[in-house]
Amino acid sequence: MSSMSSSPIPLKVAIVGGSSGFIVNAHQKAIFMDGTRKVVAAALSSNPERALQTAASWPYPIKGYEGFDAMVNSEIGKSEEDRIDYVVILTPDHAHFEPAKRFLEAGIPVFCEKPLTDNLSDSEALKTIVNEKQIPFCVAHTYLGHWTSRLARFIVRSGLLGEVRWSDTNYLQSHVAVRSTKPGFREGKLPFDPSTVKSGNCGFSIATHALMQLRFVTGLEVESLNAHLENFVETGVPEAYTQDDHFTAYCSMSNGGKALVRATQIAIGHKNDLRIEVNGERGSLRWSQEDSDKLVVSLIDQPDRIYYRGGVHANDGFFEDLPEDLMAEPTIPWGHSEGFHDAFARLHRCFESDVRAYQSGEFKGADGSTYATIEDGVAGLRFVEKAVESSQSGNAWVAL
Repeated sequence: MSSMSSSPIPLKVAIVGGSSGFIVNAHQKAIFMDGTRKVVAAALSSNPERALQTAASWPYPIKGYEGFDAMVNSEIGKSEEDRIDYVVILTPDHAHFEPAKRFLEAGIPVFCEKPLTDNLSDSEALKTIVNEKQIPFCVAHTYLGHWTSRLARFIVRSGLLGEVRWSDTNYLQSHVAVRSTKPGFREGKLPFDPSTVKSGNCGFSIATHALMQLRFVTGLEVESLNAHLENFVETGVPEAYTQDDHFTAYCSMSNGGKALVRATQIAIGHKNDLRIEVNGERGSLRWSQEDSDKLVVSLIDQPDRIYYRGGVHANDGFFEDLPEDLMAEPTIPWGHSEGFHDAFARLHRCFESDVRAYQSGEFKGADGSTYATIEDGVAGLRFVEKAVESSQSGNAWVAL
């Protein structure tokens, strides 16, 4: 989206959950980054007393609520001018559904952390509400916010690489292996809560990011998969629960090509290493989140080309008709590296555009080109649940 020509009244944003942890700070910075959004209210904990205390100690004045129900009930009675414009849900995964449902039913757009919910049924229920109300809904797949992710999407979908034959998306972390050496780990104190742990944990946590990157960049869907969900580190989680720390899915794609979606939390030396490689008939593309300003493109009989944000031009023999909204996207000046917070801000910026369209009656639904939609959230949950089914069925092929 292009930058706004005038300074609109900032949208009023509320936060539910996130009383601790870095993610609430990341969203807060992203919300304020453009000066067109501001946090005005929060219900920051499921503990009413803590929720009010945390809001009262916020670095600037906001309205604190003892819980999301109190916030929704308060908002229902307000005029459109006084109501919050959208809510950001930062509760634990298993607690996304209820607040998202309540705010959607109240007609308030929702920006929800991923995964959408912790089961497919609840995700589909939210999708039904979103479609019935035609209301903006964003799932916070952060890495779609990198400008180079969007350039990669354009390159692959423009056909520059030819028909996609093979894609490899992987998200490699080490925190389970690292934490397993800490005292108390095998008593289930870190990082898993036995009351909420589920089969497919590594899949829900990070393989959904890898899948989203694959679908966003290529435009392809997984039609069937063969999955292995494995547990290499003893966690101390009760036997009634299945805890995987390593996720591998071999996928058959909608164009007949193949893909590998991998995620692990035991790869010592890897921190937050999301990568994608796309191999087409005429060329390949490579991108890494830990080096997110750079995109490598290789075509047959041509030298590799490395593209950086701000260094992309239509007259270099590679590109024609670069999308205006891609090139006009406001960013910091070329040569200044973007990063995690910039990616978050780009998602909020694009969601803001749809929220304003919704308020003016012009919202026609999100197309998934600028942020992950409710449909993307449902697709992620379906993918993981089918992977669990495949793994538990002797790694059988399972159709989506």
